[in-house]
Amino acid sequence: MLGKRNIFLIGPMGSGKSAVGKLLARQLGAPFYDSDAEIEVRTGVDIPYIFEKEGEAGFREREREVIAILTAMEPVVVSTGGGAILLAENRAQLSQRGVVVYLETSVRQQAGRVQHGRHRPLLRDVDPATKLAELMVQREPLYRGTADVTVATDGRKVQQVVDRILAAIGTPAAG
Repeated sequence: MLGKRNIFLIGPMGSGKSAVGKLLARQLGAPFYDSDAEIEVRTGVDIPYIFEKEGEAGFREREREVIAILTAMEPVVVSTGGGAILLAENRAQLSQRGVVVYLETSVRQQAGRVQHGRHRPLLRDVDPATKLAELMVQREPLYRGTADVTVATDGRKVQQVVDRILAAIGTPAAG
Protein backbone atom coordinates (compact mmCIF):
# COMPACT_ATOMS: atom_id res chain seq x y z
CA MET A 1 0.00 0.00 0.00
CA LEU A 2 2.99 2.27 0.34
CA GLY A 3 3.11 4.82 -2.43
CA LYS A 4 -0.55 4.39 -3.37
CA ARG A 5 -2.26 7.76 -3.06
CA ASN A 6 -5.73 6.72 -4.19
CA ILE A 7 -8.39 5.09 -2.07
CA PHE A 8 -11.18 3.13 -3.73
CA LEU A 9 -14.20 2.06 -1.70
CA ILE A 10 -15.99 -1.13 -2.70
CA GLY A 11 -18.89 -2.96 -1.13
CA PRO A 12 -22.58 -3.61 -1.49
CA MET A 13 -25.26 -0.97 -1.81
CA GLY A 14 -26.07 0.45 1.59
CA SER A 15 -22.60 -0.15 3.03
CA GLY A 16 -21.94 3.59 3.33
CA LYS A 17 -19.43 4.04 0.50
CA SER A 18 -20.61 7.52 -0.49
CA ALA A 19 -20.89 8.94 3.03
CA VAL A 20 -17.57 7.41 4.10
CA GLY A 21 -15.89 8.50 0.86
CA LYS A 22 -16.94 12.13 1.24
CA LEU A 23 -15.67 12.38 4.81
CA LEU A 24 -12.50 10.42 4.07
CA ALA A 25 -11.68 12.66 1.11
CA ARG A 26 -12.28 15.78 3.20
CA GLN A 27 -9.98 14.51 5.94
CA LEU A 28 -7.27 13.58 3.43
CA GLY A 29 -7.63 16.81 1.45
CA ALA A 30 -8.30 14.81 -1.74
CA PRO A 31 -11.11 15.11 -4.28
CA PHE A 32 -14.03 12.69 -3.95
CA TYR A 33 -15.94 11.00 -6.75
CA ASP A 34 -18.88 8.62 -6.62
CA SER A 35 -18.74 6.47 -9.77
CA ASP A 36 -22.54 6.21 -9.99
CA ALA A 37 -22.98 9.98 -9.66
CA GLU A 38 -20.26 10.49 -12.28
CA ILE A 39 -22.10 8.21 -14.71
CA GLU A 40 -25.23 10.29 -14.22
CA VAL A 41 -23.35 13.56 -14.78
CA ARG A 42 -21.69 12.26 -17.94
CA THR A 43 -24.87 10.79 -19.44
CA GLY A 44 -27.33 13.42 -18.26
CA VAL A 45 -29.76 10.74 -17.06
CA ASP A 46 -30.17 8.72 -13.87
CA ILE A 47 -29.07 5.13 -13.41
CA PRO A 48 -32.60 3.63 -13.39
CA TYR A 49 -33.11 5.20 -16.85
CA ILE A 50 -29.85 3.68 -18.12
CA PHE A 51 -30.93 0.25 -16.80
CA GLU A 52 -34.34 0.67 -18.44
CA LYS A 53 -32.94 1.67 -21.85
CA GLU A 54 -29.65 -0.27 -22.00
CA GLY A 55 -30.06 -3.01 -19.40
CA GLU A 56 -27.47 -3.96 -16.83
CA ALA A 57 -24.90 -4.76 -19.55
CA GLY A 58 -25.13 -1.21 -20.94
CA PHE A 59 -24.79 0.25 -17.49
CA ARG A 60 -21.76 -1.95 -16.69
CA GLU A 61 -20.02 -0.73 -19.85
CA ARG A 62 -20.58 2.89 -18.83
CA GLU A 63 -19.35 2.03 -15.34
CA ARG A 64 -16.20 0.44 -16.79
CA GLU A 65 -15.43 3.63 -18.74
CA VAL A 66 -15.94 5.88 -15.71
CA ILE A 67 -13.85 3.67 -13.42
CA ALA A 68 -11.01 3.74 -15.96
CA ILE A 69 -11.11 7.56 -15.92
CA LEU A 70 -11.50 8.01 -12.16
CA THR A 71 -8.82 5.49 -11.17
CA ALA A 72 -6.32 7.28 -13.45
CA MET A 73 -6.62 10.44 -11.35
CA GLU A 74 -4.33 11.04 -8.38
CA PRO A 75 -4.80 11.63 -5.50
CA VAL A 76 -8.47 10.73 -5.30
CA VAL A 77 -11.06 8.93 -3.17
CA VAL A 78 -13.66 7.04 -5.23
CA SER A 79 -16.75 5.19 -4.08
CA THR A 80 -17.80 2.57 -6.60
CA GLY A 81 -21.19 1.04 -7.31
CA GLY A 82 -21.93 -2.25 -5.60
CA GLY A 83 -21.47 -4.22 -8.83
CA ALA A 84 -18.32 -2.47 -10.05
CA ILE A 85 -16.24 -5.48 -9.00
CA LEU A 86 -18.13 -7.81 -11.35
CA LEU A 87 -15.80 -6.95 -14.26
CA ALA A 88 -12.26 -8.29 -13.99
CA GLU A 89 -10.98 -5.16 -15.74
CA ASN A 90 -12.45 -2.96 -13.01
CA ARG A 91 -10.99 -5.12 -10.27
CA ALA A 92 -7.56 -4.94 -11.89
CA GLN A 93 -7.63 -1.16 -12.28
CA LEU A 94 -8.79 -0.63 -8.73
CA SER A 95 -6.08 -2.94 -7.36
CA GLN A 96 -3.28 -1.51 -9.48
CA ARG A 97 -4.09 2.17 -9.02
CA GLY A 98 -4.84 2.52 -5.33
CA VAL A 99 -5.71 1.04 -1.97
CA VAL A 100 -8.99 -0.87 -2.18
CA VAL A 101 -11.15 -0.75 0.94
CA TYR A 102 -14.08 -3.15 1.29
CA LEU A 103 -16.85 -1.71 3.45
CA GLU A 104 -18.34 -4.88 4.84
CA THR A 105 -21.95 -4.83 6.00
CA SER A 106 -24.66 -7.34 6.80
CA VAL A 107 -27.65 -7.90 4.56
CA ARG A 108 -29.82 -6.76 7.48
CA GLN A 109 -27.97 -3.43 7.71
CA GLN A 110 -28.14 -3.01 3.91
CA ALA A 111 -31.87 -3.66 3.85
CA GLY A 112 -32.42 -1.05 6.54
CA ARG A 113 -30.36 1.53 4.69
CA VAL A 114 -31.84 1.01 1.21
CA GLN A 115 -35.48 0.33 2.08
CA HIS A 116 -36.61 3.68 0.70
CA GLY A 117 -34.15 3.64 -2.21
CA ARG A 118 -36.23 3.96 -5.35
CA HIS A 119 -32.98 4.79 -7.11
CA ARG A 120 -31.80 1.16 -7.06
CA PRO A 121 -32.76 -0.70 -10.24
CA LEU A 122 -31.70 -4.14 -8.97
CA LEU A 123 -34.19 -3.83 -6.09
CA ARG A 124 -37.15 -2.83 -8.22
CA ASP A 125 -40.13 -5.21 -8.07
CA VAL A 126 -38.37 -7.76 -5.81
CA ASP A 127 -38.11 -8.42 -2.09
CA PRO A 128 -35.08 -6.26 -1.17
CA ALA A 129 -33.73 -8.53 1.57
CA THR A 130 -33.90 -11.62 -0.65
CA LYS A 131 -32.23 -9.83 -3.57
CA LEU A 132 -29.53 -8.30 -1.34
CA ALA A 133 -28.74 -11.77 0.05
CA GLU A 134 -28.46 -13.20 -3.49
CA LEU A 135 -26.16 -10.37 -4.56
CA MET A 136 -23.99 -10.85 -1.47
CA VAL A 137 -23.48 -14.55 -2.21
CA GLN A 138 -22.31 -13.66 -5.72
CA ARG A 139 -20.26 -10.56 -4.92
CA GLU A 140 -18.71 -11.03 -1.49
CA PRO A 141 -15.88 -13.28 -2.72
CA LEU A 142 -15.03 -10.60 -5.31
CA TYR A 143 -15.05 -7.85 -2.67
CA ARG A 144 -12.76 -9.87 -0.40
CA GLY A 145 -10.47 -10.90 -3.24
CA THR A 146 -10.06 -7.33 -4.46
CA ALA A 147 -9.70 -5.54 -1.11
CA ASP A 148 -6.45 -4.53 0.52
CA VAL A 149 -8.35 -3.59 3.67
CA THR A 150 -11.75 -4.67 5.04
CA VAL A 151 -13.66 -2.48 7.48
CA ALA A 152 -16.98 -3.54 9.02
CA THR A 153 -19.61 -0.79 9.00
CA ASP A 154 -22.51 -2.35 10.91
CA GLY A 155 -23.42 -0.24 13.94
CA ARG A 156 -20.64 2.28 13.27
CA LYS A 157 -20.88 5.98 12.57
CA VAL A 158 -19.25 7.35 9.44
CA GLN A 159 -16.39 8.96 11.42
CA GLN A 160 -15.63 5.64 13.14
CA VAL A 161 -15.37 3.90 9.77
CA VAL A 162 -13.12 6.65 8.41
CA ASP A 163 -10.89 6.42 11.50
CA ARG A 164 -10.54 2.65 11.00
CA ILE A 165 -9.63 3.13 7.33
CA LEU A 166 -6.99 5.75 8.16
CA ALA A 167 -5.52 3.51 10.86
CA ALA A 168 -5.46 0.50 8.54
CA ILE A 169 -3.67 2.34 5.73
CA GLY A 170 -1.38 4.27 8.05
CA THR A 171 -2.35 7.69 6.73
CA PRO A 172 -3.07 10.60 9.04
CA ALA A 173 -5.85 13.04 8.15
CA ALA A 174 -4.79 16.32 6.54
CA GLY A 175 -4.43 19.47 8.63
